[in-house]
Amino acid sequence: MTDTFELGDVVLQSGLTLRAAKLSYTTYGELNAGRDNVIVFPTFFGSNHTGNEPMIGEGMALDPSRYFIIVPNLFGNGMSSSPSNMPQPYDRARFPKVTYYDNIAFQHRLVTEKFGVERIALVCGFSMGAQQSFHWGALHPDMVVRIAPWCGSARTSRHNFVFLEGVKAALTADDAWNNGWYDRQPTKGIQAMARVYAGWGPSQAFYREKVYIEMGFSSVEDYLITGWEGRFRETDANDFLTMIDTWQNGDISDNPIYDGDFEAALGAIKAKAIVMPSQTDQYFPPEDNEIEVAHMPNADLRVIPSIWGHLAGGPGRNPSDTQFIDDALKELLNR
Repeated sequence: MTDTFELGDVVLQSGLTLRAAKLSYTTYGELNAGRDNVIVFPTFFGSNHTGNEPMIGEGMALDPSRYFIIVPNLFGNGMSSSPSNMPQPYDRARFPKVTYYDNIAFQHRLVTEKFGVERIALVCGFSMGAQQSFHWGALHPDMVVRIAPWCGSARTSRHNFVFLEGVKAALTADDAWNNGWYDRQPTKGIQAMARVYAGWGPSQAFYREKVYIEMGFSSVEDYLITGWEGRFRETDANDFLTMIDTWQNGDISDNPIYDGDFEAALGAIKAKAIVMPSQTDQYFPPEDNEIEVAHMPNADLRVIPSIWGHLAGGPGRNPSDTQFIDDALKELLNR
Protein backbone atom coordinates (compact mmCIF):
# COMPACT_ATOMS: atom_id res chain seq x y z
CA MET A 1 0.00 0.00 0.00
CA THR A 2 1.32 3.42 -0.96
CA ASP A 3 1.27 6.19 1.64
CA THR A 4 1.85 9.93 1.37
CA PHE A 5 3.97 12.03 3.72
CA GLU A 6 2.79 15.64 3.70
CA LEU A 7 5.89 17.83 3.66
CA GLY A 8 4.07 21.15 3.61
CA ASP A 9 5.80 24.14 2.00
CA VAL A 10 9.46 23.30 1.30
CA VAL A 11 12.20 25.64 0.17
CA LEU A 12 14.24 23.84 -2.48
CA GLN A 13 17.98 24.09 -3.04
CA SER A 14 17.13 26.35 -6.01
CA GLY A 15 15.56 28.87 -3.62
CA LEU A 16 12.01 28.32 -4.87
CA THR A 17 9.22 27.24 -2.51
CA LEU A 18 7.27 24.14 -3.48
CA ARG A 19 3.98 24.41 -1.63
CA ALA A 20 2.03 21.45 -0.30
CA ALA A 21 4.84 19.10 -1.33
CA LYS A 22 4.21 15.38 -1.01
CA LEU A 23 6.52 12.39 -0.65
CA SER A 24 4.95 9.11 -1.77
CA TYR A 25 6.38 5.99 -0.15
CA THR A 26 5.72 2.33 0.57
CA THR A 27 6.92 0.19 3.46
CA TYR A 28 7.53 -3.53 3.76
CA GLY A 29 7.87 -5.37 7.07
CA GLU A 30 7.57 -4.03 10.60
CA LEU A 31 9.64 -1.49 12.52
CA ASN A 32 11.15 -3.18 15.56
CA ALA A 33 11.11 -1.84 19.12
CA GLY A 34 14.64 -0.49 18.82
CA ARG A 35 13.82 1.26 15.54
CA ASP A 36 17.13 0.01 14.16
CA ASN A 37 16.06 -2.53 11.51
CA VAL A 38 15.46 0.14 8.85
CA ILE A 39 16.51 -0.12 5.22
CA VAL A 40 15.92 2.81 2.87
CA PHE A 41 15.64 1.72 -0.78
CA PRO A 42 15.06 4.75 -3.08
CA THR A 43 13.56 4.39 -6.56
CA PHE A 44 15.30 4.73 -9.94
CA PHE A 45 14.73 6.64 -13.19
CA GLY A 46 11.32 6.25 -14.80
CA SER A 47 10.13 3.87 -12.10
CA ASN A 48 8.32 3.84 -8.77
CA HIS A 49 8.31 1.62 -5.68
CA THR A 50 6.96 -1.37 -7.61
CA GLY A 51 10.15 -1.45 -9.68
CA ASN A 52 12.15 -2.19 -6.51
CA GLU A 53 9.97 -5.07 -5.35
CA PRO A 54 11.90 -7.92 -7.06
CA MET A 55 14.73 -7.24 -4.58
CA ILE A 56 12.39 -7.55 -1.58
CA GLY A 57 11.23 -10.93 -0.29
CA GLU A 58 11.53 -13.73 2.22
CA GLY A 59 14.99 -15.29 2.17
CA MET A 60 16.47 -12.35 0.28
CA ALA A 61 18.77 -9.74 1.80
CA LEU A 62 15.88 -7.28 1.94
CA ASP A 63 13.67 -9.65 3.91
CA PRO A 64 10.56 -7.96 5.30
CA SER A 65 10.37 -10.55 8.08
CA ARG A 66 13.65 -9.11 9.44
CA TYR A 67 13.79 -5.53 8.19
CA PHE A 68 11.55 -2.51 7.91
CA ILE A 69 12.09 -1.43 4.31
CA ILE A 70 11.10 2.09 3.29
CA VAL A 71 10.88 2.79 -0.44
CA PRO A 72 10.53 6.55 -1.05
CA ASN A 73 9.45 7.63 -4.51
CA LEU A 74 11.76 10.08 -6.27
CA PHE A 75 10.37 13.58 -6.83
CA GLY A 76 9.29 13.83 -10.47
CA ASN A 77 8.34 10.17 -10.85
CA GLY A 78 4.63 10.91 -10.98
CA MET A 79 3.85 9.69 -7.44
CA SER A 80 5.75 12.11 -5.22
CA SER A 81 5.35 15.78 -6.20
CA SER A 82 5.87 15.99 -9.96
CA PRO A 83 5.01 18.18 -12.96
CA SER A 84 2.13 15.84 -13.78
CA ASN A 85 0.41 16.07 -10.39
CA MET A 86 1.11 19.57 -9.04
CA PRO A 87 -1.45 22.38 -9.16
CA GLN A 88 -0.71 25.84 -10.54
CA PRO A 89 1.61 27.70 -10.54
CA TYR A 90 4.24 24.91 -10.40
CA ASP A 91 2.51 22.45 -12.70
CA ARG A 92 3.87 21.02 -15.98
CA ALA A 93 6.74 23.05 -17.48
CA ARG A 94 6.84 25.39 -14.46
CA PHE A 95 7.73 22.61 -12.00
CA PRO A 96 10.98 23.64 -10.28
CA LYS A 97 14.29 21.85 -10.40
CA VAL A 98 14.67 19.30 -7.60
CA THR A 99 18.11 18.04 -6.62
CA TYR A 100 19.26 14.89 -4.86
CA TYR A 101 20.04 17.15 -1.90
CA ASP A 102 16.34 18.07 -1.82
CA ASN A 103 15.21 14.46 -2.20
CA ILE A 104 17.37 13.24 0.67
CA ALA A 105 16.18 16.13 2.88
CA PHE A 106 12.57 15.02 2.26
CA GLN A 107 13.40 11.36 2.86
CA HIS A 108 15.25 12.24 6.06
CA ARG A 109 12.15 14.03 7.30
CA LEU A 110 10.04 10.96 6.51
CA VAL A 111 12.39 8.63 8.35
CA THR A 112 12.81 10.83 11.42
CA GLU A 113 9.46 12.62 11.73
CA LYS A 114 7.13 9.85 10.64
CA PHE A 115 8.96 6.82 12.05
CA GLY A 116 11.22 8.28 14.74
CA VAL A 117 14.29 6.54 13.29
CA GLU A 118 17.75 7.74 14.30
CA ARG A 119 19.85 4.94 12.79
CA ILE A 120 19.55 3.36 9.33
CA ALA A 121 20.97 -0.15 8.85
CA LEU A 122 21.32 0.21 5.08
CA VAL A 123 20.59 2.59 2.22
CA CYS A 124 20.77 0.88 -1.16
CA GLY A 125 19.56 1.35 -4.69
CA PHE A 126 19.94 0.99 -8.45
CA SER A 127 20.93 3.78 -10.86
CA MET A 128 19.34 6.99 -9.56
CA GLY A 129 18.64 4.98 -6.41
CA ALA A 130 22.39 4.33 -6.19
CA GLN A 131 23.10 8.03 -6.52
CA GLN A 132 20.68 8.70 -3.68
CA SER A 133 22.47 6.05 -1.60
CA PHE A 134 25.78 7.89 -2.03
CA HIS A 135 24.05 11.14 -1.04
CA TRP A 136 22.58 9.57 2.10
CA GLY A 137 26.05 8.37 3.12
CA ALA A 138 27.65 11.77 2.61
CA LEU A 139 24.85 13.93 4.01
CA HIS A 140 24.11 11.80 7.08
CA PRO A 141 27.34 9.94 7.88
CA ASP A 142 26.49 9.40 11.57
CA MET A 143 23.06 7.99 10.81
CA VAL A 144 23.72 5.54 7.98
CA VAL A 145 25.53 2.34 8.97
CA ARG A 146 25.85 0.82 5.47
CA ILE A 147 25.31 1.80 1.85
CA ALA A 148 25.13 -0.39 -1.24
CA PRO A 149 24.89 1.60 -4.48
CA TRP A 150 24.78 -0.45 -7.67
CA CYS A 151 25.02 0.79 -11.26
CA GLY A 152 25.27 4.40 -10.14
CA SER A 153 27.77 7.05 -9.10
CA ALA A 154 28.44 9.67 -6.46
CA ARG A 155 28.68 12.32 -9.16
CA THR A 156 27.22 12.28 -12.66
CA SER A 157 30.09 12.19 -15.14
CA ARG A 158 30.38 14.52 -18.11
CA HIS A 159 29.87 11.58 -20.47
CA ASN A 160 26.71 10.58 -18.61
CA PHE A 161 25.53 14.20 -18.79
CA VAL A 162 26.00 14.20 -22.57
CA PHE A 163 24.13 10.90 -22.96
CA LEU A 164 21.19 12.49 -21.17
CA GLU A 165 21.40 15.55 -23.42
CA GLY A 166 20.73 13.20 -26.34
CA VAL A 167 17.75 11.70 -24.53
CA LYS A 168 16.31 15.17 -23.84
CA ALA A 169 16.89 16.30 -27.43
CA ALA A 170 14.95 13.32 -28.78
CA LEU A 171 12.04 13.92 -26.43
CA THR A 172 11.73 17.67 -26.98
CA ALA A 173 12.09 17.55 -30.79
CA ASP A 174 8.44 16.51 -31.05
CA ASP A 175 6.30 19.47 -32.18
CA ALA A 176 3.69 18.43 -29.65
CA TRP A 177 6.21 19.17 -26.90
CA ASN A 178 5.36 22.89 -27.01
CA ASN A 179 8.03 23.80 -24.43
CA GLY A 180 6.33 21.59 -21.86
CA TRP A 181 2.86 23.11 -22.21
CA TYR A 182 1.47 20.24 -24.28
CA ASP A 183 -2.20 19.28 -24.38
CA ARG A 184 -1.34 15.70 -25.28
CA GLN A 185 1.77 13.68 -24.55
CA PRO A 186 4.53 14.16 -27.16
CA THR A 187 4.39 10.48 -28.06
CA LYS A 188 6.77 10.67 -31.01
CA GLY A 189 9.36 12.35 -28.81
CA ILE A 190 8.93 9.78 -26.03
CA GLN A 191 9.31 6.94 -28.54
CA ALA A 192 12.43 8.55 -30.00
CA MET A 193 13.82 8.95 -26.49
CA ALA A 194 13.13 5.28 -25.80
CA ARG A 195 15.11 4.22 -28.87
CA VAL A 196 18.05 6.39 -27.89
CA TYR A 197 17.93 4.85 -24.44
CA ALA A 198 17.74 1.32 -25.85
CA GLY A 199 21.17 1.80 -27.41
CA TRP A 200 22.70 2.75 -24.06
CA GLY A 201 20.91 0.64 -21.46
CA PRO A 202 22.08 -2.82 -22.56
CA SER A 203 25.61 -3.53 -23.80
CA GLN A 204 26.93 -4.35 -27.26
CA ALA A 205 27.36 -7.96 -26.13
CA PHE A 206 23.71 -8.05 -25.02
CA TYR A 207 22.63 -7.42 -28.60
CA ARG A 208 25.36 -9.57 -30.14
CA GLU A 209 24.25 -12.55 -28.06
CA LYS A 210 20.57 -11.80 -28.82
CA VAL A 211 19.62 -11.80 -25.16
CA TYR A 212 16.34 -10.10 -26.10
CA ILE A 213 15.26 -13.39 -27.72
CA GLU A 214 15.83 -15.21 -24.40
CA MET A 215 13.66 -12.53 -22.77
CA GLY A 216 10.72 -13.47 -24.99
CA PHE A 217 10.95 -10.81 -27.69
CA SER A 218 10.76 -12.04 -31.27
CA SER A 219 13.20 -9.54 -32.79
CA VAL A 220 15.19 -6.38 -32.11
CA GLU A 221 12.25 -4.32 -33.35
CA ASP A 222 9.84 -6.15 -31.05
CA TYR A 223 12.22 -5.45 -28.17
CA LEU A 224 12.41 -1.74 -29.05
CA ILE A 225 8.66 -1.31 -29.39
CA THR A 226 7.53 -3.43 -26.46
CA GLY A 227 10.47 -3.35 -24.09
CA TRP A 228 11.32 0.33 -24.49
CA GLU A 229 8.70 2.44 -26.28
CA GLY A 230 5.79 0.79 -24.48
CA ARG A 231 7.39 1.18 -21.07
CA PHE A 232 8.45 4.78 -21.60
CA ARG A 233 5.02 5.82 -22.83
CA GLU A 234 3.69 5.07 -19.34
CA THR A 235 5.49 8.16 -17.96
CA ASP A 236 4.66 11.84 -18.46
CA ALA A 237 7.19 13.78 -20.56
CA ASN A 238 7.65 16.60 -18.05
CA ASP A 239 8.16 14.04 -15.31
CA PHE A 240 10.94 12.47 -17.38
CA LEU A 241 12.64 15.84 -17.77
CA THR A 242 12.48 16.58 -14.05
CA MET A 243 14.15 13.26 -13.24
CA ILE A 244 16.75 13.81 -15.97
CA ASP A 245 17.62 17.21 -14.53
CA THR A 246 18.06 15.70 -11.06
CA TRP A 247 20.28 13.00 -12.54
CA GLN A 248 22.39 15.36 -14.67
CA ASN A 249 23.17 17.55 -11.67
CA GLY A 250 23.92 14.70 -9.28
CA ASP A 251 26.95 15.45 -7.09
CA ILE A 252 27.29 14.54 -3.41
CA SER A 253 29.46 17.61 -2.86
CA ASP A 254 27.16 20.17 -4.51
CA ASN A 255 25.62 21.44 -1.28
CA PRO A 256 26.36 23.80 1.64
CA ILE A 257 28.02 21.01 3.63
CA TYR A 258 30.86 20.24 1.19
CA ASP A 259 30.79 23.31 -1.06
CA GLY A 260 31.94 21.37 -4.12
CA ASP A 261 34.78 19.41 -2.45
CA PHE A 262 34.04 16.01 -3.97
CA GLU A 263 36.90 14.13 -2.33
CA ALA A 264 35.94 15.52 1.08
CA ALA A 265 32.36 14.37 0.57
CA LEU A 266 33.50 10.86 -0.34
CA GLY A 267 35.89 10.77 2.60
CA ALA A 268 33.08 11.74 4.97
CA ILE A 269 31.07 8.60 4.18
CA LYS A 270 31.57 6.52 7.33
CA ALA A 271 29.20 3.77 6.25
CA LYS A 272 30.45 0.31 5.41
CA ALA A 273 29.91 0.11 1.66
CA ILE A 274 29.87 -2.32 -1.23
CA VAL A 275 29.75 -0.41 -4.50
CA MET A 276 28.62 -2.52 -7.45
CA PRO A 277 29.06 -1.27 -11.01
CA SER A 278 28.15 -3.46 -13.95
CA GLN A 279 31.15 -4.59 -15.97
CA THR A 280 29.49 -3.44 -19.20
CA ASP A 281 27.57 -0.34 -18.04
CA GLN A 282 27.95 2.34 -20.72
CA TYR A 283 27.20 5.37 -18.55
CA PHE A 284 28.10 4.29 -15.02
CA PRO A 285 31.35 2.46 -15.89
CA PRO A 286 33.41 0.67 -13.18
CA GLU A 287 36.25 3.16 -13.67
CA ASP A 288 34.19 5.97 -12.14
CA ASN A 289 33.38 3.87 -9.09
CA GLU A 290 37.03 2.85 -8.73
CA ILE A 291 37.93 6.53 -8.31
CA GLU A 292 35.13 7.06 -5.80
CA VAL A 293 35.87 3.97 -3.70
CA ALA A 294 39.52 5.01 -3.44
CA HIS A 295 38.38 8.04 -1.41
CA MET A 296 35.82 6.21 0.75
CA PRO A 297 37.24 4.88 4.03
CA ASN A 298 35.11 1.73 4.38
CA ALA A 299 34.19 0.76 0.82
CA ASP A 300 34.74 -2.30 -1.37
CA LEU A 301 34.30 -2.38 -5.14
CA ARG A 302 32.39 -5.41 -6.42
CA VAL A 303 31.96 -5.51 -10.22
CA ILE A 304 28.88 -7.32 -11.52
CA PRO A 305 30.16 -9.73 -14.22
CA SER A 306 27.37 -9.22 -16.71
CA ILE A 307 26.76 -8.49 -20.40
CA TRP A 308 23.46 -6.82 -19.54
CA GLY A 309 25.07 -3.39 -19.32
CA HIS A 310 23.27 -0.94 -17.05
CA LEU A 311 20.27 -3.26 -16.99
CA ALA A 312 22.27 -5.76 -14.93
CA GLY A 313 21.27 -3.72 -11.89
CA GLY A 314 17.58 -3.53 -12.70
CA PRO A 315 15.79 -5.38 -9.87
CA GLY A 316 14.75 -8.79 -11.14
CA ARG A 317 15.79 -8.11 -14.74
CA ASN A 318 18.37 -10.91 -14.96
CA PRO A 319 18.21 -13.58 -12.24
CA SER A 320 21.97 -14.19 -12.07
CA ASP A 321 22.72 -10.46 -11.73
CA THR A 322 19.99 -10.03 -9.12
CA GLN A 323 21.52 -12.97 -7.20
CA PHE A 324 24.98 -11.38 -7.35
CA ILE A 325 23.61 -8.14 -5.89
CA ASP A 326 21.54 -9.95 -3.28
CA ASP A 327 24.55 -11.98 -2.13
CA ALA A 328 26.57 -8.80 -1.68
CA LEU A 329 23.72 -7.18 0.27
CA LYS A 330 23.55 -10.19 2.59
CA GLU A 331 27.32 -10.01 3.13
CA LEU A 332 27.13 -6.31 3.90
CA LEU A 333 24.21 -6.67 6.32
CA ASN A 334 26.09 -9.42 8.17
CA ARG A 335 29.16 -7.23 8.74
